[in-house]
Amino acid sequence: MRRLRLLRELSLRGTIAEVAYELSYSPSSVSQQLSLLEAEAGVKLLQRNGRTLSLTPQAQVLVAHTEQLLDSMERAEADLSATLSTVSGTVRLAVFQTAMLAILPGALGQLRQQHPHLRVEMSQQEPERALHETAARNFDLVVAEQYPGHAARHFENLDRRTLTHDALRLALPATDPTEVSEFDRVIRIEDAAHLPWVMEPVGAASRHWAEQACRTAGFEPDVRYETADLQAHVQLVESGNAVALLPDLVWAQRRRGLRIADLPGAPVRTVFTAMRHSSERNPAILAVRECLHDQAQSLPSPHAAERNAEVVTPATD
Repeated sequence: MRRLRLLRELSLRGTIAEVAYELSYSPSSVSQQLSLLEAEAGVKLLQRNGRTLSLTPQAQVLVAHTEQLLDSMERAEADLSATLSTVSGTVRLAVFQTAMLAILPGALGQLRQQHPHLRVEMSQQEPERALHETAARNFDLVVAEQYPGHAARHFENLDRRTLTHDALRLALPATDPTEVSEFDRVIRIEDAAHLPWVMEPVGAASRHWAEQACRTAGFEPDVRYETADLQAHVQLVESGNAVALLPDLVWAQRRRGLRIADLPGAPVRTVFTAMRHSSERNPAILAVRECLHDQAQSLPSPHAAERNAEVVTPATD
C-alpha cells in the first residue's frame, strides 16, 4: 500500500523530486520503491519522455484502484471513530490568513470546551495549494476562498460548504483634518487611478480579481507594493502610503483606522470549507468543521465595524 501511495503521489505531483519533497523521502528512495512496485505488478508502470517520467496506462489503472482503497480505509476509520463516545484524534487544518485571524481563535476555544481530547494542527496555506493538498490527503479540512469571476479549482473527492460571504471594498487612508492629501479626493475606484497600490503577488486569485476591477474602471493600477500579508496591506493604507482592495473579514478582530469606499456591483468573495467525501462521517473532522461554521455565523456584522471608520458610498450616475 505504501508503494501504491507513492505511485498515486507521482500522478498528482508530476516528478519524483516533488514526491520526495512532499513526503520527506529522498528521491532515490522513491525511485527504489517505485521500481519494486513495478516488479510486483509485473508490468511497466513508468516511461521516460525526454527528461520527464509519465505513467503508463497500466499505472493509471493502479492509481484509480489506489484512490478507491484509500477512500475505503478512510471510511472505515471514520466509522470506527463514530462508535466511540468521545471525539478525539488529530485533525489537520489548512487555512488562509484572514480566516485564520478572524475565525480560528474562537473555533479553537469552542473546540477546547466541547471536545477537550481533540487535537487540531493548523497550517497557514494559500487556498489553491491547500485545496490540492486536502484532495491529496495531506490535510483533513481546508478553509479556502473564491473571488468573483475566478473559480477555485474543483476536486471531485472534496465536499464544499459555504462558510461566509465577504464584501470587498476600496481601502483608503483616513482623512486628516489638518492636511488635504491626494487620497482625500478619492470616493470611487476610478479616482484612485493615479495612486500607489498594494496587492497580493501575481498568481494569487485576489491579485487577478483586483487587477480586473481596476481595468474595468478604466486604468492599470500602479502596484508598488506586493505582499501576501493582508495585515501589511492595512498598515500601508493606514500609514498613507497606498490604497488597496480589502475584504471585510480583515476587520473582524481589529479596529478599522482608515476610510473605505464601496465598489460598483458590491462584489463579495465566497469563503468555504472543504473536506474529502470519504471522511464525511469522521466525528473529529466534522466537529472542527461545525465549530468553524458556528464562529463564522457569530462574526459581527460589517455594518457594526463601520461605526469605527468613515465609509464612502459613491453616488450612482
